Amino acid sequence: MNSEKLDLMDAISMLAREKDINEAVLVDTIEEALKVAYRRNNKVSNANLNLTAQLSKKDGAKLYARKTVAEVVEEPDLQISLEDALKIRNDYQIGDIVEIDVTPSDFGRVAAQTAKQMLVQRIREAERGKIYDEYIEKENEILTAIVQRVEPKAVYVELGRTEGVMEASEFMPGEEYRDDDHIKVYVLKVHRSGHESSRNPQVYVSRIHPGLVKRLFEMEVPEIATGIVQIKSIAREAGSRTKIAVYSVDPMIDPVGACVGPRGSRVESVVKELKNEKIDIIKWSADPAEFVANALNPAHVVSVFISESEKICRVVVPDAQLSLAIGKEGQNARLAAKLTGWKIDIKSETQVAELMREQGISMDDIAPEESSAGMDYSGYDAQMPGNID
Repeated sequence: MNSEKLDLMDAISMLAREKDINEAVLVDTIEEALKVAYRRNNKVSNANLNLTAQLSKKDGAKLYARKTVAEVVEEPDLQISLEDALKIRNDYQIGDIVEIDVTPSDFGRVAAQTAKQMLVQRIREAERGKIYDEYIEKENEILTAIVQRVEPKAVYVELGRTEGVMEASEFMPGEEYRDDDHIKVYVLKVHRSGHESSRNPQVYVSRIHPGLVKRLFEMEVPEIATGIVQIKSIAREAGSRTKIAVYSVDPMIDPVGACVGPRGSRVESVVKELKNEKIDIIKWSADPAEFVANALNPAHVVSVFISESEKICRVVVPDAQLSLAIGKEGQNARLAAKLTGWKIDIKSETQVAELMREQGISMDDIAPEESSAGMDYSGYDAQMPGNID
């Protein structure tokens, strides 16, 4: 056997292993390259010329023109007469396909150059496909990124085998990014590059998505990782405050305590990664009144009245707790509403007493489960910013 022929096939096998690409894909690419090179080298303009290429350890690279045996040859590039076919092999019949060896003797250099170009392109495409497959599985996950460059409209980060982009709308307010900073990011989506592009798949990441907080707690709290403690909902105003509702399937385990950790170590790790963003850990409850009361932490709640039809909770707090319950610029009540999914209408005890006196209603007239929707007051609607008394 010719050692050069063996070298070609061995080189293909070695390249396939090195790049982790199917060997058959590389063989197909080279065979296609041989056909392209033949057309260029011989200035063949007939696109209908039926060429086939074959690579083997026995014969190396070979090119064949495929022609159909015909009684009358009307297209010489595609047909061969029965007389000429019988000179090649004596059992050909009309309609048979004859493969004629057209491999040029000086074909090597041109073919090699063309094959190299097509191989490089195919390998790049295969590698981009593998990177896409790898990162598409990381959507909605958290990754450690290294800041590469900072621009006004985006921050570009290194994610290992590809680049990630964090658009300005996903910046954490007040956070500054510098080259070589290591940050945790949440993978929003992965886009495959176009065929004409040499770029790797584009990975879009975020520092403000609530999922970032969820994943950070999953990393820090073993009880969440094992499923004993569940994160029911998260409401976040990135860079400022987050409320997270947790629940334990084991009554012996306190979900809030598990998330806080010994001496606050677990929540402190999350807070540190989020550049001192405040985090309220709330105990989730299936009872909406209890859940809303918990969600308004750190304020103390006196009573909660539920209106199922309006999907609104009317909450009464001590006079001294009203501003705390509402929060600065309404943030505490707004986050509580997002966390629970209920509109929250907050009044102090004095405000409620005055309203009830004006309407001639006493507390004895209201059953514990009765809605206070009949009271004519607007209060503070946590889902309508600016509606603050």
